[in-house]
Amino acid sequence: MATIKVLVVDDSVVVRRIVTDALAADPSIEIVGVAQNGSIALTKVAALKPDLITMDIEMPVMNGIETVTELRRRGVRTPIVMFSTLTSHGASSTLDALAAGATDYVTKPTRVADPTEAVAVIKDQLLPKIKALCGRPRLGLRPAQIAEPRGPMRRPRAVVIGSSTGGPEALSRVIGALPAALPVPVLVTQHMPPVFTAQLAARLDRLGPSKVVEAQAGDRLDPGTVYIAPGDFHLEAQAQGTLVKAVVHQGPQVNFCRPAVDVMFRSAVKVWGGDLLAVVLTGMGSDGREACREIHDAGGRVIVQDEATSVVWGMPGAVATAGLAHQILPISEVAPAIAGVFAGRTARVGVAR
Repeated sequence: MATIKVLVVDDSVVVRRIVTDALAADPSIEIVGVAQNGSIALTKVAALKPDLITMDIEMPVMNGIETVTELRRRGVRTPIVMFSTLTSHGASSTLDALAAGATDYVTKPTRVADPTEAVAVIKDQLLPKIKALCGRPRLGLRPAQIAEPRGPMRRPRAVVIGSSTGGPEALSRVIGALPAALPVPVLVTQHMPPVFTAQLAARLDRLGPSKVVEAQAGDRLDPGTVYIAPGDFHLEAQAQGTLVKAVVHQGPQVNFCRPAVDVMFRSAVKVWGGDLLAVVLTGMGSDGREACREIHDAGGRVIVQDEATSVVWGMPGAVATAGLAHQILPISEVAPAIAGVFAGRTARVGVAR
């Protein structure tokens, strides 16, 4: 199997060394070059044609966001993974980079004095993303299949959405394209660290008619509002008398994730039963699949993003290939399908692509 060629772009010699050391030990990875700023990176991308680029955000001459913008303007579709800091500014800049066309991001190790430990942290974050984004085959994956409804589809009393890699932009396209705030609460789990989720909620809030907030413990889950699970906390719905409120907690990771889609989806089934619409968007892994089985079996409705428009068809693919998706749709059709459910329209059944 051919190696994955990686170009490392960072103005810090130390960071370039950490990244190259983290990747060099894997025989499937080849570091084909390094660049100290975006201007040099543009030249090296053209000459080296890497399979993936790691990109710092803050660099002299030409920063990471400017470089991503220019690469996409030139038609370069190579996956780009940004290096970010766990700060409000770093989160905002990362979301700017994703909006400009970056594919994903990893966070720089903080409070790590030992270079060996820093290498291990970067390796754990970066290697799975590189292999997922560069399309290495997944063995044993069954063909996608459309689920048959278990009786008449009921009007949902809540919408739950799960996403990961590529999710911020997918969520922007879904929530921003809704023609009106939905008449039910919407709960979202996006795999993101602390600080990032607050920034994501603020950005989504500006896009469309829905109010979008980062969920806080005890929030009443109101119609017309989108609640984003806070980074490093699970979000659950919990019935309290006649109200449904948000519970946020740092229980054990599920599917190696916190927040986890399965945790949120399962709590929604306990509260609303089959009166649910579940949406699974682009992302690595299979988080959400087992809870979608519970939603499907309870009589709820499941929509997943299709492979062609997903950055990584891991999470939606896991649901689709398990036969749990009632619709498999390109991202441009997800918001209309959601709106159609509440407008009383029967959206067309999506086809496996």
